[in-house]
Amino acid sequence: MALQSMTGFARREGTSGRSRWAWELRSVNGKGLDFRLRLPPGLERLETDIRKLITDRFSRGNLQVGLSLSVDESRVEAVVNQDALATVLALRGQLSGVVDPAPLRLDTLLAIRGIVEFKEAEESEDALAARDADIMAGLEAALGDLSDMRRREGQALGQILLGHVGVIETLTATVESDPSRSPQEIAARLTAQVAVLLDGTSGLDRDRLHAEAALIATRADLREEIDRLKAHVAAARDLIAKGGPIGRKLDFLAQEFNRESNTICSKSNAAAVTAAGIELKVVIDQFREQVQNLE
Repeated sequence: MALQSMTGFARREGTSGRSRWAWELRSVNGKGLDFRLRLPPGLERLETDIRKLITDRFSRGNLQVGLSLSVDESRVEAVVNQDALATVLALRGQLSGVVDPAPLRLDTLLAIRGIVEFKEAEESEDALAARDADIMAGLEAALGDLSDMRRREGQALGQILLGHVGVIETLTATVESDPSRSPQEIAARLTAQVAVLLDGTSGLDRDRLHAEAALIATRADLREEIDRLKAHVAAARDLIAKGGPIGRKLDFLAQEFNRESNTICSKSNAAAVTAAGIELKVVIDQFREQVQNLE
């Protein structure tokens, strides 16, 4: 599966009958999947289907999903109030001997308030169903565009992350091969330190001092941290190669990377190892920043 970032934008628009619609989708980073819908009045009935389409395609990200809808041309129809018309005609009959019995003209009827009302023609049920189907098809296309954009960014992020992992591997090798970690160097350093402590001092137990020095040397060994860093490097590369929604897993690995680099810095007894440990922390922070963008 391909990597996906959580950042993207998509827009799709189209027409259906007299209606023009447009979808606009925006996606940014998020701990989980959260989306806000903005629908025109009267289209709330589509919300359930919209939510399903989004959750079927994405697992993380904050999405803003908006739909705009307009009518290209309005159609007006005349609606006759039959009850009011019947009342007027009945009154005309009652007053036929009193008022002018001339034929009732259309302009006269139109002038009587409430007889005829003009309003925008309503779409038929079939037309509305066809429009809704076109709108949902447009959303599917927009979600596909958004997914493609997130996938392209995810591929670029994958290369950046692999670059960071490569630097972490190189710095780990630098720490591992530093001369200060050789048994001969450690022995020479401890021997010199013990000699300084014993010089002119008779109150110290030589054997006990050597034993304590050996214990300190054991605690200061970086073998476990180096092995764990190597394992984390391999795990990170494996996850990136597999792809899919791996953002949370890589974030966990970033925390583990950081833990080992902190321990290396705290145990270090050589300037070169400390420098490599600090550089590790810098690269790991960069790695973790990029991981926050992954689904």
